[in-house]
Amino acid sequence: MTNAGSATAMARRASRQDAVRTGARAGFVARGLLYLLVGVLAVRVALTGSKEQADRGGALTEVAATPFGAVLLWALGLGLAGMALWRLSEALFGAAGSDSGTAKRLAAGARFLFYGVIAFLVLSFATGDRGSGAGSTDRQSQDITGRLLELPGGPWWVGAVAAVVLGTGAVIAVRAVMRTYRKHLSWGSMSRNQRRLMDVTGIAGGVGRGVVLAAIGYFGLKAAAEFDPAEAKGMDDALRAFAQTPAGPWLLVAVAVGLALFGVFSFGQARWRRV
Repeated sequence: MTNAGSATAMARRASRQDAVRTGARAGFVARGLLYLLVGVLAVRVALTGSKEQADRGGALTEVAATPFGAVLLWALGLGLAGMALWRLSEALFGAAGSDSGTAKRLAAGARFLFYGVIAFLVLSFATGDRGSGAGSTDRQSQDITGRLLELPGGPWWVGAVAAVVLGTGAVIAVRAVMRTYRKHLSWGSMSRNQRRLMDVTGIAGGVGRGVVLAAIGYFGLKAAAEFDPAEAKGMDDALRAFAQTPAGPWLLVAVAVGLALFGVFSFGQARWRRV
């Protein structure tokens, strides 16, 4: 390859990398907005008994009701698609600034699938498919659980998936408390106040997000044990379950604030995350 050809190839790779980085940062903003809205909706549920859905569908319904709702929905969907693209690049080429082993690449691949599905659902909502909207996480959880239960060894399949979700939630919460997110941030170039912001939102937000996932996993295990898909819960029903505990609505408020803070943490990642 000539020097000119080599320079052109390098320029193209740099351009692709810049596009992936831009997509990742847009994805963090989109994720942050969704979590912030879900947190606000959950606070409303706790304090007023609102029937609004505190999940992705409820958040999208809120966005759609704004003056520029259609544009914002497309922006959210494309941002999440950018996040999926970034995770795919990590799965294929490794994470920036680290030696990515097989386990890390597989994890990145799983995140690519997750964000790819979410991006598809958000874009479907933007095109008018309200079937991906309000209440969908609860309905989808029960539908998927019901189909798995019908398979040979169904309860074991449901239990295995639920155990993974519960374990993932626990890991997310523990990693947040241990502040492992710091290694992914441009920590050295951040001011003291910026570091404090990311620690407060990273810990509280990570714990809140982890607790919700663990709760969803718990109800999945309950559905497997009782062979009843109605026991499975999506994010909305899982959040409402916190209000039924002895701590009452205030536990739901605490978890909801955690989700909102995770949204703020995601905004910070859009600025300071190394991608």
